Amino acid sequence: MITRRDFLAQSGGGIILAGLPKKVPTIQDAINLIMHEIPGAPWDSTVDTVKSGDPSQPLRGVITTFLATHRTIDYAAQHGVNLIITHEPTYYNHLDETDWLENNSVYQKKRKTLEDHGIVVWRFHDYWHAYKPDGIATGVLKLLGWEAYAEAGQPQLCRIPSISLAELSQFMKTRFGAKRIRVMGNAGMSCSRIGLLVGAVGGRRQIEMLSEVDVLVVGEVREWETTEYVRDANWQGDQEKGLIVIGHALSEDPGMAWLAEWLEPRLPNTIVVHQPSGDPFYFI
Repeated sequence: MITRRDFLAQSGGGIILAGLPKKVPTIQDAINLIMHEIPGAPWDSTVDTVKSGDPSQPLRGVITTFLATHRTIDYAAQHGVNLIITHEPTYYNHLDETDWLENNSVYQKKRKTLEDHGIVVWRFHDYWHAYKPDGIATGVLKLLGWEAYAEAGQPQLCRIPSISLAELSQFMKTRFGAKRIRVMGNAGMSCSRIGLLVGAVGGRRQIEMLSEVDVLVVGEVREWETTEYVRDANWQGDQEKGLIVIGHALSEDPGMAWLAEWLEPRLPNTIVVHQPSGDPFYFI
């Protein structure tokens, strides 16, 4: 977690830096600036909408994150930040539907905190994946140091110098900062063609990519889909396949860290920081 000292150091003692233009941009101005760089935006159908707050207010700072957790909201409130850009839902379901949560105390407290501090939460999922190249995939490549290994126009496909599955797994665990990862396949198998389908893209797309690669790195899987395909492929003996499961949050977080880096020069008078959501699990 970024400390208060680090945060204030980046902002020179405050959220807005010196030398502001006469007209401070609104939150909506910042959203519009981002949307201007997304092909075909705005779209008629998308989950990327404002989930809370009034975007017409002056922008006082931006936090990018994988998830707008209550902890992240408290952090934003503490530092006077009023825009959280989140990749995933705020209210525990894909469409952020809240009618079924109206009497839920956890939901009520989270929403009240946002309202009390005037914080806007804007989801940036579909559009960031639609950016050219995909913003999440770009962040992952940067984390891994694999920009030179990615196929042109296909950042999810990489060809790396051959290493064993065991070596690749340890590399992924270290780079993503994971406490544990899950792995399938022969630890000694040679790996060169790597697929990167972070997040939760679904079994069909994962299985289709497995036909093109030696090892697939994913965020999460349904255990009766991709995992069973890999188990059957390895049992049949005529091809070896590896699967590395990082975890959804850890696997996509680098893409939202890259968003902060991407956005900072576009909002030169506003502090922009990334706040990791972290792995929600512990292991026993």
